[in-house]
Amino acid sequence: MQNGTLQQVKVDLKCLSTDYGFIPTFGMQMAAGRNFSRDFATDTSNYILNETAVKMLGWGSPQNAIDKDMVYGGTKGKVIGVVKDFHFESLHQAIVPMIFYMPPGGNYHRLSLKIAGNNIPATIGAIGNTWHRYLPDVPFDYGFLDQKFQQLYNSEQEQGSLFTIFSFIAIFIACLGLFGLSAFTITQRVKEIGVRKVLGASVSQIVTELSKDFLKLVVIAAVIAFPIAWYVMNKWLLDFAFRINIAWWVFVLAGIIALIIAFATISFQSIKAANANPVKSLRSE
Repeated sequence: MQNGTLQQVKVDLKCLSTDYGFIPTFGMQMAAGRNFSRDFATDTSNYILNETAVKMLGWGSPQNAIDKDMVYGGTKGKVIGVVKDFHFESLHQAIVPMIFYMPPGGNYHRLSLKIAGNNIPATIGAIGNTWHRYLPDVPFDYGFLDQKFQQLYNSEQEQGSLFTIFSFIAIFIACLGLFGLSAFTITQRVKEIGVRKVLGASVSQIVTELSKDFLKLVVIAAVIAFPIAWYVMNKWLLDFAFRINIAWWVFVLAGIIALIIAFATISFQSIKAANANPVKSLRSE
């Protein structure tokens, strides 16, 4: 309001029709002001905003919005409270400006109830009986909030399951190939291993000598794969309005795990070759 006149502001507000218990039922926190209260008869024409709506309306801080005059849907009232921003939609979406109001005559389209969860079937039955007592001609249809949230991320969960399965398959195939390659290479170096043992090389030294060439290939593959993985994951995260940053240590950890898996795969053949009797490998010399 300026000079006693309300200024028209073009802001798309998502409207939520609420009652006195809506905000505490969903555990929302007030950034400023108060919730709707039966102690104030005028609250039926007042409003509550979220923090994003306050910023979009140009009121700065939540405290500055309190007691501001506002007209919405032809109803004039005051802003009595500001709730802290919360995620109304999936994390793909940015938090939108929201306005809470109490519809005249209590004309609600749906009800939200918080139950203890000790005996859900019995609770649902009792709620259904109460519903049919007052609204016998309206079908009783219900859902759970956690199921609604799960539906928001079904595609991500399915993608995660598929990536996990195919990752294990890829690792298994890679290990088979690495196992076969190490077996073939060690077979070609049997006499070399025998000579090293005769000259006093220990089992650990021989295993290290046989493994380092393969581990170098794993390091080279990791250097090539990490930038590609970072680029793909970063592009995927851009679909979310709220996202994490991929930390460098994630790639370091992945590289260490890859080295461990590779070493475990080739160590069986390496240790077997290192413990073999050198006399048998040098017999043909």
